[in-house]
Amino acid sequence: MTKTVNIRELVLEMLMQVTEEGGYSHIVLREVLEKYQYLEKRDRSFLTRVFEGTLENMIQIDYIIGCFSKVKVEDMKPLIRDLLRLSVYQLKYMDSIPDSAVCNEAVKIAQRRGFYNLKGFVNGVLRSVARGIAQVEYPDEKKEPEKFLSVTYSMPEWILEKWLLQFDYAVVKRICEAFHEEQPTTIRCNLNMATLEEVSESLKGEGIEVKKVPYLDYALQIRNYNYLKAITSFKKGWFQVQDVSSMLVAEIAAPQWGDYCIDVCAAPGGKSLHLADKLKGSGYVEARDVTDYKVALMQENIDRINSVNMEAVLADATVFDPKSVEKADILIADVPCSGLGVLGKKADIKYKMSAAKQQEIIKLQRKILDTVYQYVKVGGTLIYSTCTIGADENQYNVKWFLDHYPFRLDSIDPYISDELKSKSTKAGYLQLLPGVHKADGFFISRFKRIS
Repeated sequence: MTKTVNIRELVLEMLMQVTEEGGYSHIVLREVLEKYQYLEKRDRSFLTRVFEGTLENMIQIDYIIGCFSKVKVEDMKPLIRDLLRLSVYQLKYMDSIPDSAVCNEAVKIAQRRGFYNLKGFVNGVLRSVARGIAQVEYPDEKKEPEKFLSVTYSMPEWILEKWLLQFDYAVVKRICEAFHEEQPTTIRCNLNMATLEEVSESLKGEGIEVKKVPYLDYALQIRNYNYLKAITSFKKGWFQVQDVSSMLVAEIAAPQWGDYCIDVCAAPGGKSLHLADKLKGSGYVEARDVTDYKVALMQENIDRINSVNMEAVLADATVFDPKSVEKADILIADVPCSGLGVLGKKADIKYKMSAAKQQEIIKLQRKILDTVYQYVKVGGTLIYSTCTIGADENQYNVKWFLDHYPFRLDSIDPYISDELKSKSTKAGYLQLLPGVHKADGFFISRFKRIS
């Protein structure tokens, strides 16, 4: 550990930002790793694992704490609650750390943060957990299958109830398992700037582990790197961080030479950049989003890659733009969604989302579609996509759209690998499921405007 930064205390502050202040875990983690670039690789790895692992397993961790604490988890002081959570994560999942070290560090942090009168409580709960964690009784899978999945995989029960209405129990269980598996970084290589072999060799030359991924021949997984922005091939613009599921959007959009493309909810811009790359300098891509911050984020990527046929534009997708009417050969509507397909990378989403919030999101999705469909030329293509699982935001929205607007579904089979083809892809949409497919949970549908 460094002399200037207490890593566990830093993790505690990060958890508080997410659980108490509404911060998003991936943004909190990215900002901390950028701020503390000087940390040793070991410390950065420890910080990342404890922070992400605690959030990933929080329902299970609270269940364990509840077995040993007389005070209910929800009644604890927020700082003490998160301190116990990150400590219990270490006790259960990090065998290389002595139990005594975990307990002692937690007590010291409680005292330093002004909770001197609660250090005995922290010490007592954690030492009880350390002694008895192997004897904790979890819900029985046969008697309480939903409760079992919820506690074992830290998945809110309302989400499980929805999924179990649509998928078999075994599929839902596999989805839950997949969220807890390692999530390597997936990159899309820009073949206009370098070959796959050149990108791969450059990465390997910096000690980075490289592996090919299914479905696409220009995508790689990378592991064992320290700071992404310091990678030479990244600085050169040779690759963009992007999941396979997101790359499939541009594949299914299939832009042709000279097409005018509008991406109405584009940040951070991966799909727009992919479209621009596929156009090989022709046509134009308007990457729109609603805040200055998001537009600046997209512009940063445009500048790094030196894209000449793409523009980042400040625009609200729910506000009608008369200048865009029937302007787009291709329109991408990768709309705001519940995000339940990417819980392996953004675990905190499952705690922030609710059934009521999801209904509000569906209203927003339909408001966006009701506005932006007008920008598509007759004969043009509209891609509707989300990074979520479940019919509410996906298949039901497809049916609603077809019922109200002059579009038809268009088969996506010509644009995807044989492994992904099914009855639904022939009909015009693809639902990717973690654990079933080797990608994030994602939904992609392709429409043609007919009048």
